[in-house]
Amino acid sequence: MIILGIESSCDETAAAVLKNGRELMGNVINTQIAIHSKYGGVVPELASRKHLENIYPVVNEALSQAGITLDMLDGLAVTQGPGLVGSLLIGLSFTKAISLVKGIPYVGVDHMAGHLLSIFLAEKKPEFPFIALVASGGHSSIFLAHSATSFKLLGRTRDDAAGEAFDKVAKLLGLPYPGGPEISKLAAEGNREAIAFPRSWLEKESLDFSFSGIKTSVANYVNQRRQNNKKLAVADICSSFQEAVVDVLVEKAVKAAKKSGIKEIVLAGGVAANPRLREHLRNRGADENLQIFIPEPEFCTDNAAMIALAGNYLFQAGRQTSALDTDVYSRSLFW
Repeated sequence: MIILGIESSCDETAAAVLKNGRELMGNVINTQIAIHSKYGGVVPELASRKHLENIYPVVNEALSQAGITLDMLDGLAVTQGPGLVGSLLIGLSFTKAISLVKGIPYVGVDHMAGHLLSIFLAEKKPEFPFIALVASGGHSSIFLAHSATSFKLLGRTRDDAAGEAFDKVAKLLGLPYPGGPEISKLAAEGNREAIAFPRSWLEKESLDFSFSGIKTSVANYVNQRRQNNKKLAVADICSSFQEAVVDVLVEKAVKAAKKSGIKEIVLAGGVAANPRLREHLRNRGADENLQIFIPEPEFCTDNAAMIALAGNYLFQAGRQTSALDTDVYSRSLFW
């Protein structure tokens, strides 16, 4: 079965061709970072316009890499939500057009399901059920994955997501957008114990996250230093901030695994590309006799390969459509 996956939930226009849920025949990602960086974040209207410009050449290039035409496809998979509504509509409308003209069935995929299942694009794969920590710019959540089409939400962010906190702290420090890679780079040169930024654990048994407090704590620290004309040790700030966020993400994931009696943890989402988070989770996994599974960095950020894979599982479960009244949604169906 050959599936074309299309992703346009935020600021990446992506397309991928996946065969039998295993062979990635074509994979193209067009990023809009250069466009949005001057504004310090994604501008929804600009993102939608760029998706409209990019989607045809991106899909065409993915098909070209795969050496196939639309007529050779068995199915289409597209991100239906969550994300920016205008951006999502570009991908869904484009997919509907192909479906209508070529008579190819399509399926709408939840972006979170794509991240949850992205680990199956890697060589080392977990067995169901497993715990999944999904950390990205818009989401920080913990799931219990029962199967490729059944997920239970165990915990979620109550305010800022981890990636969002990285971006806001980076902007506060005058670092370029996106903030995650910049903070990670500087953190490698700093002392992670230099500043005692708080960790928000919430209620004793809670698996939820809250990162607005640490963002405010960093802002207060920086403002106090500047008001007193004291030099900012940016690398130390980045390293100490990153360590606080990583500690909470890792410990909550480990707690979820222990509470559920499950020995396998999957890390996914854009923040999963962070080297310190990957290292710390692997170390804690070794301490607790847990198996840790992490996709390659290219499959952590938004991509269409994971959408094609999630779509493949939905097709196998008999969920497909050719309906033209399907709509996008801005919030995940998982909560």
